[in-house]
Amino acid sequence: MFPPTSMAVPLLFGSVAIGTSAAILAWRARPNPGATPLVWLLIGQSWWSTCIVFSLSTEAAPEAVFWTKVGWIGVMIVPVAWILFALEYTGRDAYLTRRNVALLSVVPALTVLLALTEEYHGLLYVREAGVTAYGFVLVEQGGIWYAVAAGYTYLLAVLGIVPILGLLSSGATAFRGQSAALIVGVVTPWATNVLYNLGAFPNVGIDPTPIAFAISGVAYLGAIDRFRMFGANPAPAWRARQFLFDHIHEGVVVVDGHDTIVDVNRAAAEILDLDVDRALGASGSDLLPLNEPFRTDGERELLTIGTGSASRSYDVGVSELTDRHGETLGYVFTLHDVTRYLQQRQRLKVLNRVLRHNIRTETNIIQGYAERTSGETAETITQRTERIVEISEKGRDAIDLFEDTVNDREGTSLVGLLEWSLRAAHDAYPAVEFELEYPDEDAAVSEGLSVVVDNLIENAAIHNDGEDRRVTVTAAVDDDRARIRVIDNGPGIDEYELDVLNSGTETPLRHASGLGLWLVKWGTEVIDGSVTFESNRSTGTVVTTTVPVR
Repeated sequence: MFPPTSMAVPLLFGSVAIGTSAAILAWRARPNPGATPLVWLLIGQSWWSTCIVFSLSTEAAPEAVFWTKVGWIGVMIVPVAWILFALEYTGRDAYLTRRNVALLSVVPALTVLLALTEEYHGLLYVREAGVTAYGFVLVEQGGIWYAVAAGYTYLLAVLGIVPILGLLSSGATAFRGQSAALIVGVVTPWATNVLYNLGAFPNVGIDPTPIAFAISGVAYLGAIDRFRMFGANPAPAWRARQFLFDHIHEGVVVVDGHDTIVDVNRAAAEILDLDVDRALGASGSDLLPLNEPFRTDGERELLTIGTGSASRSYDVGVSELTDRHGETLGYVFTLHDVTRYLQQRQRLKVLNRVLRHNIRTETNIIQGYAERTSGETAETITQRTERIVEISEKGRDAIDLFEDTVNDREGTSLVGLLEWSLRAAHDAYPAVEFELEYPDEDAAVSEGLSVVVDNLIENAAIHNDGEDRRVTVTAAVDDDRARIRVIDNGPGIDEYELDVLNSGTETPLRHASGLGLWLVKWGTEVIDGSVTFESNRSTGTVVTTTVPVR
């Protein structure tokens, strides 16, 4: 059997060489998250190993004790550097304030101080314990503070492992490989140290932890080189989640299962005029005075803050948070500002009333006066007032679409909707021949489709001035979509009209001739459908509308 000295020194040299190589690679990777703390961790390991080498290489007890004391600098650098690395590497560097780093360094600094001055107190003693048969000096360490320092290093090791463990479940192979290598790198020396302190290596004569650094160094090299630890870094993912939570425009309040607020984002703090620190730990029901604060059945509630013209209204949604067993952990409240939407809805209601009642009343009066006269002037007045009534009716249809009520209604029969539209068109345009090609099967569609079909049929009929005017409507149902085609043999739709429609906006010098085609476009958008226009051979147009079935 080889004597301990002959085995330990070469292994320690190997540990230092591997650790130095890894430190150089980490240094070159700066300023990537975690690179600098990892450099310090590897320096700490190498320093500890180097001091043990010097301690074993001397035959003078005072020198061996000195190098063991100085080695405590590296011993205490390692746990602090590890926790700093783990937090920075996983994106939790917000915790790495000067104050927190100083607090983490208090115990290590005291430990090094007590090690260097152990002859005055004995709290952490480092003294000669004898000489082995092979001639190297044994150094004994202990005392109350030795237990404190060991416990502290183990605590920081565990705390640093926790965020790294989260990467093991990552969908990215590189992150899983990195985290596995890092865990091997930190667990191996610490497990060795725990076993040594428990007396598992009675015949070794020295603390074998620095020897285990050779394994951790290889693991860190693998993480850096093989798994691109500083080329594919997970830090942005954690920071992005925090950034989105803090900067999302919607207010977010998180409560636990006991109605206690555990988190509030910036938007919610501004909306509710809160001091975040004071809000944490308060009652969620007091903060959000809702009728049903924990309803998660999809129902939403309106929360109004302020009074008069300065008030704001928020749509409050509630989502349940559960653990992997399906047990409730808490709830997430989201506050979406709907003030402008409600104001716009109110304006639309007023406009709807004006279009539905006031304009018709005024046009009826004008037509009454026109009927008392005769001639071309009276006919012109009558035609123009009818045109005004038609435009107002289409405006009302548009408002109905914009009120977001179409998709809230129950579905209606596709066949029944098409038959009703064609009957109405036949009564309005008796000179036009209408034909319906039925689908192989009926389906339920949104009632909003009636506005689209009515305007397509009307457009096809009213603009067809030929002798043999025909409009054919075909329908087909394919899986979860219904396809309706309106085919006419008229002059076709002007390309100018379609260009305006496709641009999605009008200008004083560039606009469509009416609301009909706009209603077709808006109607299909509201019911999550689509519409296309194409020429029907030499004359006419084929308009295809595709909508979801219910």
